[in-house]
Amino acid sequence: MVDLRAWVGVYLRGLAMGTADAVPGVSGGTIALIVGIYERLIAAVTAIDPEQIRRVLAGLTAENRADARQAFYEVDGAFLTVLGAGILTAVVLVLRLVDTLLETLPVATYGFFFGLIAASAVALFGAVDLTTPRRKIAAVAGFLVAFLASGYAATALGHALPVVFVAGAVAVSAMVLPGLSGSLLLVVLGQYAFMADTLSDFFDGLAAAARGGGLDALLDPLPTIVVFCAGGLVGLFTIAHAVRRALETARAATFAFLVSLVVGALRAPVLEVSMRLTAAGESWASALPRFGLAAVVAAAGVLAVDHYAGVLEY
Repeated sequence: MVDLRAWVGVYLRGLAMGTADAVPGVSGGTIALIVGIYERLIAAVTAIDPEQIRRVLAGLTAENRADARQAFYEVDGAFLTVLGAGILTAVVLVLRLVDTLLETLPVATYGFFFGLIAASAVALFGAVDLTTPRRKIAAVAGFLVAFLASGYAATALGHALPVVFVAGAVAVSAMVLPGLSGSLLLVVLGQYAFMADTLSDFFDGLAAAARGGGLDALLDPLPTIVVFCAGGLVGLFTIAHAVRRALETARAATFAFLVSLVVGALRAPVLEVSMRLTAAGESWASALPRFGLAAVVAAAGVLAVDHYAGVLEY
């Protein structure tokens, strides 16, 4: 018998994770820890391999359906499907809101992101152990990777499909890691605003097509969405597995690298604001109050969650 209440609970947990995943600096993996599904999520994701996928797809033919159902059960497919539906719903809704805010209030929005990232780094850094040279080297490497990538990606990477594929692989793999935000990595790679805008255009095109307005507006952003999702699938079953193995074999050094990655990423929203101010002919002196107030509000929210929930750690 289907326990509808339990599945509604899974969907709502997916909504919470998706909301977090869509906001830079907040980790969907952390939310999974808070709502008590992290271990089940990791077990389900790591159970998926090419053979399991082949068995499920083979269920399209009648003679293989029993084995396909068994394979679907083995990877906790129903749980992943319902949770994924919740995540997708939230990501779509939040990114459409963020796209609007980036158009109308870019300085305050990036200030909010800065506060989220900074407070997440503060909350996580207390658990970092830098007592060995290897851990110190890992921390410096994480900081430099994010700091330098933020400067380079914001101006040089562009939005070609190979870049979008890599961005999808990196961002989606971070969804299963508590403390590390996939959206934050999109900001570092200079792809966050672009993907938010692309997703908004896609759903606007979908609505227009439903009203009989043709498919042109829908087809334009579709290749970017497909390539990003393809990259996400690759990342989920490669990068995420590699990071989990690194945490198992060198937990402290890997954690130091990941947290320092968050610290280095603080450069990204500052650069985004600087570029927008330059384009608008505005100075940092006039924009700083908006940026700072939004950052303080966001940081206070994250630190309050950390204080009362106590789960912003691995």
